[in-house]
Amino acid sequence: MTQRIEAARVGDSADRTCKVIPLNGSNVAVFNLDGEYFAPEDLCTHMGGDLSSGRVEGDRAVCPWHLAEFSIRTGAVVKAPAYEAVHTFPVRVRDGVIEVRDDRE
Repeated sequence: MTQRIEAARVGDSADRTCKVIPLNGSNVAVFNLDGEYFAPEDLCTHMGGDLSSGRVEGDRAVCPWHLAEFSIRTGAVVKAPAYEAVHTFPVRVRDGVIEVRDDRE
């Protein structure tokens, strides 16, 4: 069965910031981009840095270790040294609650 967990409430995080939540053994960074919420895994695929500790530039998360960049919306690599995308989890907002679903099998 697919698990959906409450990550936060709408308005808990300022624009262009994130809240890190645990999800079945992984950390997920729930980002607020202009009132839309996205949930990439909080792990740079290059060397394992926490994306949540880096900075947000537009709709990209910049890893603080080696400056790899990822699309917060899709998890795609935008700039090396990373070459593998970050997994992104489905998000929905329901009654002011941001929920993240673990879609990994």
